[in-house]
Amino acid sequence: MQGNERTKEPREAATVVSYREEFRDAFERLNRDWIETYFVLEDADRQVLGNPEAAILEPGGQVFFVLEDDRVQGTCAVLRHDGETFEIAKMAVAPAARGRGYGDLLLETAVRFAAEAGAQRVVIVSNTVLEPAIQLYQKDGFVQVPLTRDGRYRRANIRLERRLESRAPAALPAADAR
Repeated sequence: MQGNERTKEPREAATVVSYREEFRDAFERLNRDWIETYFVLEDADRQVLGNPEAAILEPGGQVFFVLEDDRVQGTCAVLRHDGETFEIAKMAVAPAARGRGYGDLLLETAVRFAAEAGAQRVVIVSNTVLEPAIQLYQKDGFVQVPLTRDGRYRRANIRLERRLESRAPAALPAADAR
């Protein structure tokens, strides 16, 4: 084996980090790429991509990035709707990095974040033309539920949901009756 060949699987060589201002441009670029390839940029996209701090972070969400050799290869946002419902949105992997498991890694990280924040359900609003993404979500336990239009995205034609285990504290043992 040559000294410069990788000995790890790409996914194992990747690191997932939370939002940093230095990655803001990558968040916008990666998402604009897939949106503008399949659809048109909508006002809701512009709001989230233009100010992720206000649209995602301040309400209690997060943006994650997959780094490989300190380069952003993918990103995913988790939006907090309320204390029980979080949404996975703006997931994108760089075209040259697809097939390395980064979508799985981002999705696992996003779901774990939502669960640790107390979510009881995680939703995804998407479009069926994004078949590989839909398959990824279903593989991770998301199931299709009725689409409720909230006016954000005209392109939306599918809604998926995954229920999470309750994070309620365990019941205390009954006191001894003496």
